[in-house]
Amino acid sequence: MELTRVKLEVFVPEEYLDRVREALVGVGAGCVGAYAECSSAYPVMGTWLPKAKAQPFEGSVGQLERGSEWKLEMVCPADLAGIAVRTAKDVHPYEEPVVYVIPLLDNLS
Repeated sequence: MELTRVKLEVFVPEEYLDRVREALVGVGAGCVGAYAECSSAYPVMGTWLPKAKAQPFEGSVGQLERGSEWKLEMVCPADLAGIAVRTAKDVHPYEEPVVYVIPLLDNLS
């Protein structure tokens, strides 16, 4: 079975949600059939503990932090996944953004 599409999941602060989504659309993510710019976003609660050499976007080194984020989901052609991940990281404000790439099984019939 050939891998043709993946799902991207990016955790992002609300004020950067549109910026990251638009950047991913710009490299070809978010197309579903005859539709473009398709995405979903869900509010989530994140936790992180910045270590000694971290330069956190929010919070302080050595303190466990909690904050609201958004989980942005989009489909992406598998052959564009690498550029999509780099693009998301380039426009994302976090020092170490969380970006998941999940294979999709499109041809199960």
